[in-house]
Amino acid sequence: MALWQILTLPCIVVRAGGERLYIGEVAAGFPLSIRFIHSVQKTPVEEYLAVDEVRQGFLLTATKYQSFGVGLPFDAAEGEFHQEGDYFWLRGQERRYPKLALRVGVGTELTLSLAGKKFPLYEKYQPGTLVTVELMPLWKGLVMNE
Repeated sequence: MALWQILTLPCIVVRAGGERLYIGEVAAGFPLSIRFIHSVQKTPVEEYLAVDEVRQGFLLTATKYQSFGVGLPFDAAEGEFHQEGDYFWLRGQERRYPKLALRVGVGTELTLSLAGKKFPLYEKYQPGTLVTVELMPLWKGLVMNE
């Protein structure tokens, strides 16, 4: 019974290029962030997410960015907008995602941060490489090949 409890623990699993980069137990509110250089504006963007309250997906809680333009949030109806120094913040977005599917891009410097670790994905993987971030039971994360 104890083994089953361990094997069914909810975990976050990060995979890229056919390999598992990270697996770890998660609780509701577990934070992670995605940092990249915007492909049009060429300025940094950081999106802050958390594991949702039932540990079945992710909740986008805030976006930090440096310039206005195509593909960047601007509508006050999307959350609480304000400026802090050289950055704009949009908080309280409350967008839900069952899983995250990201692609390494040319010049985007895609970096994932979680559990106190940074994963500069652009340094290791070719542009176009799929990166997935998913929640699943520990047993599935351990046996999953792709």
